[in-house]
Amino acid sequence: MRDRIKDVATELLVLHGYRGFRFGHIAERLSRTRANIHYHFRTKEQLVEEVVCDYVAGTEEQFRDIWLNENASLNEKIRQTMGYNHQRYIHYNPTGKTGHPWSLIARMRSDQDLLTAKAREALQDFGPAIESHVRAAIILAKKKGELKANAPVDDLALQIVSIANSAGPITQDAGSFARLEELYLAFARIVNHAYGINPEANDPERTLKLSNN
Repeated sequence: MRDRIKDVATELLVLHGYRGFRFGHIAERLSRTRANIHYHFRTKEQLVEEVVCDYVAGTEEQFRDIWLNENASLNEKIRQTMGYNHQRYIHYNPTGKTGHPWSLIARMRSDQDLLTAKAREALQDFGPAIESHVRAAIILAKKKGELKANAPVDDLALQIVSIANSAGPITQDAGSFARLEELYLAFARIVNHAYGINPEANDPERTLKLSNN
């Protein structure tokens, strides 16, 4: 039951934010009483803290699995990151042409002043964590001969992390997933043409594009 409560809480927090989140909504979704929800999570703060920390940890793990995979190329890692974003986006935007919130991390960042210190710390640590994974991937790409020796690791990591770490607001502002996809593709093209060993053979437009939103 705790896991079911947390799953529903995650969706409601994405949809309504911290201020619009109520135990009564969870009870209604699960056909339980508010007392039953309080039995598992004494306070709203406790539940939100656990949900946020679990969500951030799970997302960071996904990024780690993608970017530290030694068998995948840099282009493949960008595509997998884009695909992971798209999977979460489409859950809340099934037509692919709306800008509804879909990232709990982005949603909770706007409500940070209402969260516990532990939840705020988890959100603040997310960016540096994924940046370290991306840096490692770029260094590996240089060692494997995918990128030239002069490829600037920190600059490239900063750019891709800025896109990935702002994925939610980007789709909300654009009203579709297409803008986020374009940004990933633009980054891949720039890296490929500026620092790729064989840019003609690794066309990001051909290998990375997910959709025609």
